Amino acid sequence: MTLADTTGNDLPPGARIVVAMSGGVDSSVVAALLANQGYEVIGATLRLYDDGALKGKAGSCCAGADIADARAVAGKLGIAHYVLDYESRFRAGVIDDFADSYIRGETPIPCIRCNQKVKFGDLLEMARTLGADALATGHYAKRIAGPNGPELHRGTDQSRDQSYFLFATTDDQLSFLRFPLGGLPKSEVRRLAKQYELQVADKPDSQDICFVPNGGYAAVVQKLRPNSVRPGKIVDLEGRAVGDHQGIINFTIGQRRGLGVAGGEPLYVVALDPDQDRVIIGPKAALARDRVNLTEMNWLIPVTFGETLTAEVKLRSAQPLAAATLTALAGGLATVDLDGAQFGVAPGQACVIYQGDRVIGGGWIQSAERRSLAAA
Repeated sequence: MTLADTTGNDLPPGARIVVAMSGGVDSSVVAALLANQGYEVIGATLRLYDDGALKGKAGSCCAGADIADARAVAGKLGIAHYVLDYESRFRAGVIDDFADSYIRGETPIPCIRCNQKVKFGDLLEMARTLGADALATGHYAKRIAGPNGPELHRGTDQSRDQSYFLFATTDDQLSFLRFPLGGLPKSEVRRLAKQYELQVADKPDSQDICFVPNGGYAAVVQKLRPNSVRPGKIVDLEGRAVGDHQGIINFTIGQRRGLGVAGGEPLYVVALDPDQDRVIIGPKAALARDRVNLTEMNWLIPVTFGETLTAEVKLRSAQPLAAATLTALAGGLATVDLDGAQFGVAPGQACVIYQGDRVIGGGWIQSAERRSLAAA
């Protein structure tokens, strides 16, 4: 198995490749694969946050123990290894954005911001300053040579595919990146880790957000923005108060559990009103949306403003693809008209656009609406 086998691209023998080593099994196997293929591999591990301040979950990406695991793997492989203190950059580009998004009534995805601003921004530039020919990561996605340059595609193992989290990757970044695990199932990655006798071979996958302990994101937001979390009212679609809440950061669009409101039919969070500290609830039908407005668009194909194209979109990482017609607009905007209504479309999430297995672009969900009653 060579780099060309797993990425569709090749680099000359002896090329220098920086590997983003999180301390987990995936990035460790990437480093082992490339080192054993004769590349000059340099491991880089990021220290992104203060374990004592935010108490990231044990075993999560970039925690103290993970840095030690990455260092141990690099020692086993005999490769250079650096630990880079990116805490201030991560705080400014990811954690602050995460907290502010929840305060605005959005549901953010900090992993995408981390890829966009830290890993494929700061780390990628550092790799270039080291004279590297590429930056490799353990993402389950494919970089495939196309007629107009490298393309971003879904990973072969659909249950592990991470292309959704990479939509903000630019053409320039994609030309420098490599994803050696894109064509492999997770079971094969585990097997390779044992073959190379890596101490992380049986290490569990990281779960949740790295700097959020046990999924308790509301406590993190409360700590970061203590004066912005206010109690308020839970109201129905007519604006009648039906309950109380301790902060809209505890809710997301489409949420059903934990509302604390009795009703004859299942009730869901339909909207969040941060200006009036209100949580609006209603039946599932009230969640139906068939138009989604996007901002901060990143296109990986040439587009003309006002042009429409047909594609499939993912509105959350775990949701199936949905057919849609998209209109590219100026100012980094786009409109997505869905062929059928979707439920639980949340501002702050990403809408990633696919044609077949190829990612052709994506943006952040700014708002969603229902074009007609027929959408319900």
